[in-house]
Amino acid sequence: MSLPESYIPILIQAAVGLGFVLLSLAGTHFLGPKQQKGNSRKNESFECGIEVEGNARTPFSVKYFLTAILFVLFDIEIVFFYPYAVNFREFGMEGFLAVLMFVAVFFMAFVYVWKRGALDWDK
Repeated sequence: MSLPESYIPILIQAAVGLGFVLLSLAGTHFLGPKQQKGNSRKNESFECGIEVEGNARTPFSVKYFLTAILFVLFDIEIVFFYPYAVNFREFGMEGFLAVLMFVAVFFMAFVYVWKRGALDWDK
């Protein structure tokens, strides 16, 4: 049975996290640069004396971001194999079946992404 006293460390951590967020937001608001009004020339971007040409926001293909997210997702899943690789003898058959199920889900996700065309750069 959990007592209310056992939740005190969680509440302290939540308060510290919320305090950090609020302090960061207030700090950037008060210490950050102020927008100057009336002088649009000063508000333009400046790069080594070169005149600005066009828009700096070059549109990227969604495939680029999708590939980056998929890389991070599958890379994090691979990290979960390390504890099993280090302790595979202690886990026994139950651990092997759990990892086999994890690999099956991992493989099904990869096949799904592949079939949906997320890995095809030509489209």
